[in-house]
Amino acid sequence: MNNSDGADSLGALLVGEYERDREMLQEIFRNLGWRLFEAQDRGRALQYLECQPIHVVITETDVPDWHWKGVLHDLRGLEQPPQLIVTSRNADDRLWAEALNVGAYDVLAQPFERDEVQRAVESASRHYELRPREVGGSALAAGVD
Repeated sequence: MNNSDGADSLGALLVGEYERDREMLQEIFRNLGWRLFEAQDRGRALQYLECQPIHVVITETDVPDWHWKGVLHDLRGLEQPPQLIVTSRNADDRLWAEALNVGAYDVLAQPFERDEVQRAVESASRHYELRPREVGGSALAAGVD
């Protein structure tokens, strides 16, 4: 999927089924002006991550052949890893603490609340943009000479 006119737009990747919330998620990202990609398994998700500008990944805790910790591990191998938002129907304090402790950006409970999703995505995007980038072996903050 090559779309040159959207090459500079923000991109998000949904990893999982999201059947109940798909329309709402698509509408949120459309209203934000983001490109939204969807993958239901690890292989397809990795294809998007290799060839599309992805800033935020939203994943269910368990996807066929990929647990959220595996998603986080694979994202860390990318040159500029996207922020990870973990979602679960059973989101509790334990999952939230564990996910944030090991490097996920946020945790959202399902079913989703529109305002919470939008807040989490916009915040993750700002964090992605402000994060120091690895350049020539040293971390440089954007805009710093």
